[in-house]
Amino acid sequence: MNKKHATLFKILLALFALNSITLYLYFSSSHHHNDNRRDTTAEGFPAIIPHRGPHLSKPWPIIPSYLPWSLTSNVPSKSCEAYFGNGFTKSADVLPAKAAVRSGSSWFRCHYSGTLRSSICEGGKIRMDPGKIKMSRGGEKLEDVIGRTEDEEMPEFEDGAFEVEAEERGSRSKTKKLVGEEFLNEFLPVGNVMKHTMRELVRSIVVVGETDFTCQETQLEETWKALFSSLRYAKNFSGPVCFRHAVLSPLGYETALFKGLSEDIDCQGASAHDLWQSPDDKKTARLSEFGEMIRDAFGFPVNRHHSDKAVSGHYNILFVRREDYLAHPRHRGKVESRLSNEQEVFDSLQKWASDHQECKVNLVNGLFAHMSMKEQVRAIQDASVIIGAHGAGLTHTVSATPNTVILEIISSFFRRPHFQLIAQWKGLEYHAINLDGSYANPGVVIDRLNKIMRSLGC
Repeated sequence: MNKKHATLFKILLALFALNSITLYLYFSSSHHHNDNRRDTTAEGFPAIIPHRGPHLSKPWPIIPSYLPWSLTSNVPSKSCEAYFGNGFTKSADVLPAKAAVRSGSSWFRCHYSGTLRSSICEGGKIRMDPGKIKMSRGGEKLEDVIGRTEDEEMPEFEDGAFEVEAEERGSRSKTKKLVGEEFLNEFLPVGNVMKHTMRELVRSIVVVGETDFTCQETQLEETWKALFSSLRYAKNFSGPVCFRHAVLSPLGYETALFKGLSEDIDCQGASAHDLWQSPDDKKTARLSEFGEMIRDAFGFPVNRHHSDKAVSGHYNILFVRREDYLAHPRHRGKVESRLSNEQEVFDSLQKWASDHQECKVNLVNGLFAHMSMKEQVRAIQDASVIIGAHGAGLTHTVSATPNTVILEIISSFFRRPHFQLIAQWKGLEYHAINLDGSYANPGVVIDRLNKIMRSLGC
């Protein structure tokens, strides 16, 4: 082996060693090991969640936008990481996990975010009694529920709707509340929410002794085969059920997406690679990370970019359809359209696509109401441009790949920046056509789409 080859061999060996170390650090930080799972808390130490039996949780997927959570409480308030990552500023071990490991009893704790002003709570060995939860039955005829208020559809929890077990000391323990009003005000403040169902749920939790805590049915985590591929409502259980590990998430009103309607969340989407090299409190890859987790859960590749889609000069334009429907009984039976001439716009775009000469354009009819979730996610990831009227279907843009362009048609009756914010926080190019009413001029839509296609090199 001559000197040149020897030097090249050493370089390759060094690169292989560096790659091996990188992979080790990635998997050791992003995957769980053995029977104990790591959970980052504001105090900066890994807390042990008691676990018995085989590990049933899904492993963390290998995704391009993965970034480890900070293990410290030094995340600046109102920063991107505080909104979308580990912004928890304090935690409370109401029933400590270490004691639960020793005794086999329940554990419970809450993590509070000062930025979002809400908590995520979790616990182990929790018993739910659906008989003590009052909720709407569901499945009623639409005519029977017209005019029903939102509060009437929210669940109401009696004391003991949820139970946790504590060690019995001396004589038989008396039933008592898990937390009091002071804890609720500190970790689950009411804020601007008229009816705080998570606060009321936690308020209902009582502590009982071992002799009073019985589990005839246990709900295990393996039922969640994909991200959220299995769903069961509390009202569907015929009797009490126990949960090995339960996570209580805050209301949608307390998430960054909803708070973005009233607060200026100054965050721009960026790649995880760029943030690794140059951390920035005003940039985030968390929404892209979440979107990649969704795609991975359905078995789709997570390393696809816009350049992969258009490599052969073929562009998918996804038109997300929004069928007129009665969105909620409180609308009193009135059907409200976000785009009154949606079919006319679609037909015009179809003709435009068939006549397009500069490159191959395929207009995809996104009838999401008639597509499985997997088909919807596939359509989103394959799209170079996503166009549609303001509506829930555009929430899927969280799963869009980098460099996808969003064109939202906004009725004057529904001017809310939900999807502009998602695009901003993912770093996607966003355009809007603001209507005077709910009618869109097809020529205006095509003109805007032509400009977007030219910017893509088509």
